Formats: sequence, C-alpha cells, structure tokens
Amino acid sequence: MLSGLLIVLLPLVLGYLVRVRHPTLMAGINRGVNVSIYVILLLMGISLAGLDDLGGKLTQLGGQSLLLCVVISACNLAALAWLSRRLRLEVDASRAVAGAPTSKLAAMAGSLSLIGVVLAGVIFGLVAGGALGEPLFAWAETLSEWVLYALLALIGCQLRNSGMPLRQILLNRFGLAIASVLAASSLIGGLLAAPLLDLRWNEGLAMAAGFGWYSLSGILIGDQLGPLLGGIAFLNDLFRELLAFVLIPLIIQRHAALAIGYGGATSMDFTLPVIQQHGGVACVPVAVVSGFILSLLSPPLILFLLTL
Repeated sequence: MLSGLLIVLLPLVLGYLVRVRHPTLMAGINRGVNVSIYVILLLMGISLAGLDDLGGKLTQLGGQSLLLCVVISACNLAALAWLSRRLRLEVDASRAVAGAPTSKLAAMAGSLSLIGVVLAGVIFGLVAGGALGEPLFAWAETLSEWVLYALLALIGCQLRNSGMPLRQILLNRFGLAIASVLAASSLIGGLLAAPLLDLRWNEGLAMAAGFGWYSLSGILIGDQLGPLLGGIAFLNDLFRELLAFVLIPLIIQRHAALAIGYGGATSMDFTLPVIQQHGGVACVPVAVVSGFILSLLSPPLILFLLTL
C-alpha cells in the first residue's frame, strides 16, 4: 500500500521541483494538463462500459454521488455559515476581472463538457467492446495509469509555478481559515456518508477529499477503487461546482466566506470569475489562497487515505 502511494506521489513531487520561467512552456504544460484530464476521463468511460449490469451501475452511480454530495454539502454549509459570522470580508461588486468569463452558463459549459467526455467513453466502450472484449478494458486501465502519472507531474509543476509564494499563502488568514474549515467539514461529511454508501471509513474520507477538484478526484479514486467509485467521486465534486455557480451570486453579499469556501478547490480558477463579479476585488486573493491550499492538499490526502 505504502509503495503504491509513493509511486503515485513521486510524479507530483518531481513536477513540483521543476521551475518554469518561459511563458510558452508554461502554456504547453497547462494544455498538457487539460488534454490529460480529457484522456483519462475518456478512459474512465470506457472502463465503465466494461462493468456488468451497466444500466444498474449507472443508476447506482447517480444516486450515490447525489447522496454523498448532499451529506458533504450539509456539513460544509453549516461549518462555513458559522465561519462567515466570525470573519469580516469586504464585498464590492463594482469591478470585474478583465477578460474573465463572468457568465455562469459559459463557466458551467467547461464542467458539463467533461461529463460529455465520460459519456463518449462509455459509448465507445459499448460499441468497441463487442468486437475487442476484455483486452480493450485492460488496455484502458493500463493506459489511464500512465496518463495519470504524467498528469500528476504536470499538476505539480503548475502548483510550483502558479505565482503564489508560500509566505503569501500563510499570511492570508482569511483564505487559510476558509480552506481549513472546508477541508475539515468535508472529511466529517465523508465519514458520515461512508456507512450510507457501504464504504470503509477511509474510503468515505477519500471520496470527500477532492474538495471540488472533480477532474482529479475521480481519476485518483477510480485508479485505486475502480471506475464506479471513481465516477461517484467525479460527480460528487462536479455537483459541488455547479451548485457553487448558483449559490455564489445569491449569498456572497451577506456570507462571503461561505460563498468562497463552498467552491472548494475551484475558487482559484473556475468559480473565481463569479466570486469576483459578485463579491468584488477584495474577495479575489482570499479565494485564490483558499483554492490553492485545497488543491495542494487534495491529491496527497486522497492517496494517503486510500492506503489506510
């Protein structure tokens, strides 16, 4: 178990050690992350197509991911509402991020496209599986592991070169507090949901440790626990992001910490434009720091929990 954790963490650490100074190379790394995510999700869909009783499994996937999301979200909202009453964040919606896609529909399109990729993989697996059989699904599983290693190395490089110094992160007490409360309440939710989903306690914790980073949590869980649980983790975190797009404009004026925190790891990228548009520029550094901490914490925490 421990050796498996080290094998998967090694690319992440090696990637984090690489410092990139050329914008063109960094842009290539960012494209590589996006391509790797799409490839792995496509392979996840192919693996799902190889499950027995696929229709029943997909129904189970949807129901369990919704249950997991409800339990974790209830814990998140309660804890973040408590934190919001104790933190005082400036909210000023008079300025917008230059060039950012502030339309919620435009921001959601990228999230929904990932579901389309998984469905495309399922369809391809069903069509090609009849001719190729088990070798296709074995090939998909092996290839997804290697692409995962490459993805982790690229993500490590992204985190190192994000322009977010460690000193700046530690000094932003608002972002640190929000990330800590979101992480703790998510893990409590995962622990509560574990018996309801017939999971071991550590598996429930791991399913909750994606903190909204659906494109990675589903991949890591799927690699360790199989495509069905990977799909549940993926949809759970995707539901979080979609709900965040709806909640942020409604509550950020009165409950800024709750609005920023509920987006989890996505508050530093996908939900950031909506946070800025409705909460103002003062919310941006808090959201970026909170999302960065959760993004840095999520991959090693998921892998560690799965080794217990």
